[in-house]
Amino acid sequence: MHLVPADRAGHRTIDGHRVCEAIAAIGDTGHVRSWAERFSLLADPGRLALLLALHRAGPLAVTDLAVATGMRDPAVSQALRLLRTAGVVTGDKDGRVVRYRLVDDAMRPLLNTCAAHPAPTSADTRTATATG
Repeated sequence: MHLVPADRAGHRTIDGHRVCEAIAAIGDTGHVRSWAERFSLLADPGRLALLLALHRAGPLAVTDLAVATGMRDPAVSQALRLLRTAGVVTGDKDGRVVRYRLVDDAMRPLLNTCAAHPAPTSADTRTATATG
């Protein structure tokens, strides 16, 4: 159990070798935190819809995103502000119009997965658990 941190070395384990494998799989906690923050951006349906629209349709203005997502302009602006602060999108000004685009390449595979595979419903999950 060479990977167990000193502060947890005295804890009882069942499968010590698997504990070490799990610790290795988790890796750097800062890296895990960074990905958790990235996933939290996807956790809101409005933000996810905006990201999917920007990913598939390219640069779009706030009003166009509002029409595409069914959100109100202020809600789109607020979500874009958060996504811009997180470094996921950027706005390019063209006269008086700002068009937003996706700039975080690590988000692209996640958005491709979201677009390609419908999320399982809770009924699907219960069925898989009962039969698995």
